[in-house]
Amino acid sequence: MTYLAILGAVELGLIYAVMALGVFISFRTLNTPDLTVDGSFVLGAAVAAVICSGGGNPFAALLAAFAFGSLAGAVTSLLHTKLGIQPLLSGILVMLALYSVNLRVMGGAPNIHLMNSPSIFNLWQAGLFAGNAKLITAILVILIVFLFLYLFLQTRLGFALRATGDNEIMVRAAGINSNATKLIGLALSNGLVAASGAMIAQYQSYADVGMGMGMVVMGLASVIIGEVVFGVKPLLRRLLAVVLGSVLYRLIIAFAFSLGMPATDLKLVSAVIVAVALSSGALKSAVLKQKQ
Repeated sequence: MTYLAILGAVELGLIYAVMALGVFISFRTLNTPDLTVDGSFVLGAAVAAVICSGGGNPFAALLAAFAFGSLAGAVTSLLHTKLGIQPLLSGILVMLALYSVNLRVMGGAPNIHLMNSPSIFNLWQAGLFAGNAKLITAILVILIVFLFLYLFLQTRLGFALRATGDNEIMVRAAGINSNATKLIGLALSNGLVAASGAMIAQYQSYADVGMGMGMVVMGLASVIIGEVVFGVKPLLRRLLAVVLGSVLYRLIIAFAFSLGMPATDLKLVSAVIVAVALSSGALKSAVLKQKQ
């Protein structure tokens, strides 16, 4: 791989790490399979594209994307907790609804181009770090998100959220409203996913209504690869593993492209990576049995 390919993979890995941290909250912390991710990712990209194409502040676009993504996650949670719909089906319903919502946000157009629009990645373009402006911006954003999430999960509410995923019955017995923690958790999760979508739209200079397809698989791949390679305890190491897992995932994809893999096979490769990572425990046990 060339230096530019590695640099691009690291930049994308750090941006998608924001989305992976969101997936980590829903799938690992809350133990809830949330498929809203595919829709909320595009929602964030669409909101950011509309704001930036109109000459709006790109940082305000990130905050707006986070807010709209959080709203989508809250709707998924309410469908589950208030209407009694299974969490998996709740996510699917909201994901389907968001396809139409995203088209409306984008004014009915399937894509929006941002070639000459303001972007958070335009920082330091003329300074000392001009050649690595995108990398520095991605590092700064993921550091802020990482620190916020780590500190939040250390609070009383954060412990309640983590406990809800581990043992909801115990949480209810302790007098904690588990429905409220689920709502907060899914809102935060999809808010981060949408923020990542907003960053990707600014990074690639376009937003497309179909760009969220497979985001759940991509997020899971980052989480699982990170856990397998870098470990899961303590919390700081686990969150760091998600970020590094996202970067490693993008490097694997970049390496596959360098070997001549067509872009049309990206989703297939992603699915294979997730399958291998999920079955790593079983494969390891089988290898150990063969050695005995």
